[in-house]
Amino acid sequence: MNIRKIADAWKYPSILLFGIGISSIGSWIYFLALNLIVFNMTGSPLAVAVFYIIKPLATVFTNLWAGSVIDRINKKHLMIALDLIQGTLITCLAYFTYTMWIIYLLVFLINMASSVYGPTSVSYITRLIPTEQRQRFNSLRSLLDSGAFLLGPAITGVLFMIGTPLYAIGINAIAFYFSALVTLFMPNVEKSRVSKSLDQRLSFSLLMQDWKEVLQFSRQFLYVMTVYFLFSVFIVIQTAIDSLEVAFSKEVISLSDSEYGFLVSIAGAGILIGSLMNVLFLFTKRLAVSLLIGIGSVTVSVGYIIFAFSTNFLVASIGVFILAVSLAFANTGFYTFYQNNIPVEVMGRIGSIYGFVEALLVIVITFIFAVTSQLISIQFVVVFGAIFMFLLTLALMLLSMQPSKSKYYRTTPEEVKEII
Repeated sequence: MNIRKIADAWKYPSILLFGIGISSIGSWIYFLALNLIVFNMTGSPLAVAVFYIIKPLATVFTNLWAGSVIDRINKKHLMIALDLIQGTLITCLAYFTYTMWIIYLLVFLINMASSVYGPTSVSYITRLIPTEQRQRFNSLRSLLDSGAFLLGPAITGVLFMIGTPLYAIGINAIAFYFSALVTLFMPNVEKSRVSKSLDQRLSFSLLMQDWKEVLQFSRQFLYVMTVYFLFSVFIVIQTAIDSLEVAFSKEVISLSDSEYGFLVSIAGAGILIGSLMNVLFLFTKRLAVSLLIGIGSVTVSVGYIIFAFSTNFLVASIGVFILAVSLAFANTGFYTFYQNNIPVEVMGRIGSIYGFVEALLVIVITFIFAVTSQLISIQFVVVFGAIFMFLLTLALMLLSMQPSKSKYYRTTPEEVKEII
């Protein structure tokens, strides 16, 4: 009977995880194939690097208004529409690979749709997954993402051997259509909820009203949003350091191409091992969300510090492995904290506005890191970034592990209701 109850409880979460897994693998296939297509067309690393700027740029152009839309319309229907839009745009991409400006435009539109899909899916998942299941769901999702990190490039390599990069892009379009089909069979968690979208048009005055609501919520729940913001800055610094990873590995540590490739493989193995450990720990005995966020993020920064001060492959691989293993724990803790402390009615607006700030910071900080590495030295920038990250995550750990704030990290429905 217990097995039957577990099967019923995890029926829809399992279907959702399956769809997420397929979509994640497809995204890796698309990303790698597109990089190869553009590099073969232009022979320019700069032309490929533009893709890393387009993603946060699309978020900046989208997230100021996206939350107002997300919170006012049916999440399931919006997710299906966004999957179909992304699948169609990627299909078009396969037919316009001879003109760079069209490729960039289509990639920009795809990333805009992806920027809307992110907070929409989080809001839907929060409504669908019961409070007591969220931590386990997030750990399983982290495992799927790490599996995609390994499987995606491997499948892409096979597809390149039996076909062309265009063939790989077509596979990703199918993955999005499949994701839409999976979502179609998911429950409509807002069926009985009356949407306000019929009565309110998207306008500047409405956006201003929503921004004020986000600001008011941030002031009212200052502790929650402080943790949220610190973790977002933690992600920004990671992104900025990662943008210099290849140059640092080649110029400072003097790794060969094969050694660097092996270092990337170690990172992939670390992410997978960390995700597996996370899942096993959660299904045997519960890990406190505060520990996952605090100690997890600090350990990630320790890994970056080891990498920043490394002088050979062995030390660099130890640092990369430590940070990769720890990421799964930190991310699971943060997503669970976010879902349990942000009311689902405003989750779209909160996620979009703070996502806008995060994307803006990614562009600015990555640019500053890149320029400073040219003017001073790449080693100085990576070391500085790693030390700053450590101090930031140390503050995050002290903040998250305060005994007086333990109520924000509880994971039973009754305890979470006390907060929000």
